[in-house]
Amino acid sequence: MTEAILLVGGKGTRLRPLTVHTPKPMVPAAGVPFLTHQLARARAAGVEHIVLATSYLAEVFEPYFGDGSALGLHIEYVTEEEPLGTGGAIRNVAARLHSGPDDPVLIFNGDILTGLDIRALVNTHESTGADVSLHLTKVTDPRAYGLVPTDETGRVLAFLEKPQTPEEIVTDQINAGAYVFRRSLIDTIPAGRPVSVERETFPGLLAAGAHLQGMVDSTYWLDLGTPAAFVRGSADLVLGRAPSPAVPGRRGDRLVLPTATVAPDAKLTGGTVVGEGAFVAEGARIFGSTILAGAVIEPGAVITDSLIGARARVGERSVLTGTVIGDGAVVGADNELREGVRVWCDAHIPSGAVRFSSDQ
Repeated sequence: MTEAILLVGGKGTRLRPLTVHTPKPMVPAAGVPFLTHQLARARAAGVEHIVLATSYLAEVFEPYFGDGSALGLHIEYVTEEEPLGTGGAIRNVAARLHSGPDDPVLIFNGDILTGLDIRALVNTHESTGADVSLHLTKVTDPRAYGLVPTDETGRVLAFLEKPQTPEEIVTDQINAGAYVFRRSLIDTIPAGRPVSVERETFPGLLAAGAHLQGMVDSTYWLDLGTPAAFVRGSADLVLGRAPSPAVPGRRGDRLVLPTATVAPDAKLTGGTVVGEGAFVAEGARIFGSTILAGAVIEPGAVITDSLIGARARVGERSVLTGTVIGDGAVVGADNELREGVRVWCDAHIPSGAVRFSSDQ
């Protein structure tokens, strides 16, 4: 098994303003673009050739990763003229694959952080003779996901849309976003139009009698589609809870990139990342947060479970919890921002303008 497709064309609308200037897979997690972690894990599992299916801000990927040789990979890029959905994107890159008709092709969604045993998924695919194999994971509350029940051998029985009632929750297994396709099946996906692999391709294959195999792997799995999840995923990578060979430093409470400056008495914990050229001033306290390149955290600021965009500034004594500050934005001194607040790129909040408590 030597090649894979990575689906990285989504607009990342749930992550805005992080994705205003940056495609979701290129937003830094644990010090490097998130996509770097996926590419490194694929390479560690034996993948040599990867095709990136790009669309939104497609011009960003190749200047950063080039031909992939720095990661020991051969990377090619295919850009969709119009968004084609997951299935359409897979079909759109088929001509770049080198595999034979019965060879396995790995497919990953570009926004999933997982500890999946990639080799085990491929071994399951080959040992069962499946046409398509899916990574499944178990979740406590499956209502927000499509359910994938299987029989005692792991063979997929159905694809069920998000359940609305307790009676519809027939399993806690969900589609975890990584697949192995028999190469020849990719050519059966309709070309030149949007296709959802989850809603059209998989149910269609099942109805036609194809063998779809599920493999449950519940080691670590996180959909990075929301700002809170993205911040958590980055922290988990730094803390060593999520595996990746691409973290640029030792696992621990903090990751400070070489060109960043952190005051000696600033406290960084919980998997906090301070990006290149960023500055954290004296008395600042930062927990479980990501400070991107060139950002400035002024004296006494307290930041928890938040993401501070590139070149943004957080003023003295401001308290941020569960917030996202866009690139170039300025939060003046003595503000309080709580869960769910998103400050857009280049916005400016004056000192003391937003509070949840008295200013005395």
